[in-house]
Amino acid sequence: MTSRLNPYIAFADNAREAMEFYRDVFGGDLTLSTFGEMGGAAPGEENKVMHAQLETPSGYTLMGSDTPAGMPSSKGSNISVSLSGDDADDLRGYFQKLSAGGEVRMPLEKQVWGDEFGMCVDPYGVAWMVNISQSTS
Repeated sequence: MTSRLNPYIAFADNAREAMEFYRDVFGGDLTLSTFGEMGGAAPGEENKVMHAQLETPSGYTLMGSDTPAGMPSSKGSNISVSLSGDDADDLRGYFQKLSAGGEVRMPLEKQVWGDEFGMCVDPYGVAWMVNISQSTS
């Protein structure tokens, strides 16, 4: 297997809800494991998600988990998940679904470099950038 780089998002207490949201946005197969299933969960954390992995039909892999008690958790402004390509219909659809219930920070529209680009924050506080490449031929 070749190496891969995958986004891994830490959630405070809503990883299951968020990962199910991303499955609704992108489609695909979602697997979830809880701290209780893996043993050694702190009291009250048995149903928190220890690991979630979404494999989409487009080849994306998105991972996430709940943050266990005692570990710091904050919604990040230091990272964005970037989607890019030339499948305009899919990418526009992802942007629309991700921003629904969240916030559009920059509308998805033609930019000075020629591509369509937009930024949004989804309902779970995760920042997304979408770039639709325009053909130069």
